[in-house]
Amino acid sequence: MEAIVINPPQLVQPRGYNHGFKITGAATLLFLGGQVGWDQDGRLVGENDVVAQFDKALQNILAVVKAAGGEPESIVKLNLYVTDKEAYLAAQKELGLVYRRHMGKHFPTMTLVEVKSLYEPGAKVEIEGLAVL
Repeated sequence: MEAIVINPPQLVQPRGYNHGFKITGAATLLFLGGQVGWDQDGRLVGENDVVAQFDKALQNILAVVKAAGGEPESIVKLNLYVTDKEAYLAAQKELGLVYRRHMGKHFPTMTLVEVKSLYEPGAKVEIEGLAVL
């Protein structure tokens, strides 16, 4: 299996994500259900702290990927849902440091969506995605 990054020259050069991945050969898809920043006891970390919640939600996503036999580089798509886009943008530098600590320089396709609220009360961030194993 090979994952080929697709960034057409007629699109803006992406920063911190890629426009597409082409998967060739035999592959197993792992669909990653939405993860918020809760610990294994279901307690939300970092009340009102988008960085702490993003950190834990990303750790949770990676736990699912690793349990399935993958690595961070297996992730080809992440959808990020935030309840406050301005808070997310204001913390962009810290969020980037957290991201690189877990994902290195691997940048899957990504979408950021601001939502009114998330299912988990108090959650500021939810991450879902797709991995290819």
